[in-house]
Amino acid sequence: MNYRQLGKTGYRVSEIGLGCWQLGGDFGPIADDTANAILDAAAAHNINFWDTADVYGGGQSEQRIGNFPHKPDNLLVATKVGRNPTLYPDGYSLAAVRASLQASARRLGVHTIDLAQLHCVPPAVLKQGDIFTWMEELQNEGLIRHYGASVETIGEAFTCLENPGLATLQIIFNLFRQDAAEALLDAAKEKNVGVIVRLPLASGLLSGKFTRDSRFAEGDHRNYNRDGAAFSVGETFGGIPFEKGVELAEGLRALLPDSAHCGQATQALRWILDHPAVSTVIAGASSPQQIANNASASDLAPLSESTHRTLAEYYQKQVRPYIRGAI
Repeated sequence: MNYRQLGKTGYRVSEIGLGCWQLGGDFGPIADDTANAILDAAAAHNINFWDTADVYGGGQSEQRIGNFPHKPDNLLVATKVGRNPTLYPDGYSLAAVRASLQASARRLGVHTIDLAQLHCVPPAVLKQGDIFTWMEELQNEGLIRHYGASVETIGEAFTCLENPGLATLQIIFNLFRQDAAEALLDAAKEKNVGVIVRLPLASGLLSGKFTRDSRFAEGDHRNYNRDGAAFSVGETFGGIPFEKGVELAEGLRALLPDSAHCGQATQALRWILDHPAVSTVIAGASSPQQIANNASASDLAPLSESTHRTLAEYYQKQVRPYIRGAI
């Protein structure tokens, strides 16, 4: 596993991180033994950046991380604040944000949270700006070491970058959502803000394993939010209609030169890592084997410049017209 600097935090984080949304059961029920096996595999593959949130399973994901007995010494746990019913959409205050983060710290079993990220809070709240001042106050109080923001759109990302205390920026960035490469990544790098990539496989579409007949559990957001019924449509399959996404993933396979050898998902992760402004890619996993597959992307050779050009053209001409919601 290779490591990169996480912006101005000073942390060295694994290129492949672990997304822990699934530990909350939001992709379907997950047993404690399975959750612990996933965390064990992450530690065994030297993945030291784990990303969670207070709303993943109503705190279950944080609690499982907090209870996990074999945490690596260099582990960095990032959580999020801003989407629980007390805060979202218009209950934001210093006291309410503090209380939410204190509850997260208790579940994680820590006094100070390594990294607290604003969790897709409304654009108007970001633009108003008080919430960044509150995060700085909580940093000064010692409740959090660093703060960042997880956003839904590139416009929101640029709003967050206007705040000098921002340490990290979590964005949607993958072969089916390439727009951040145009200007945002360079802007973040210039400000020494670490970029954390989520949805690297577009909710699994880029694994190439789905067919039009694939079905998902009732409690899986890929079932109930595929058209944006519960939250931003871009958070599920990158905003692409599922059936069209399956077709586009099939077309992508021929453009990834080594996909037959090392897997389409691994190549898709490697494409993200080829962008030096990216600090870490948080890939979810439902099994220990998936952890191993994801981790292997760190050791792959970069894709060629010609492959990058081909993939960019495919995105602009074939994929981008089908993305729903703001990019």
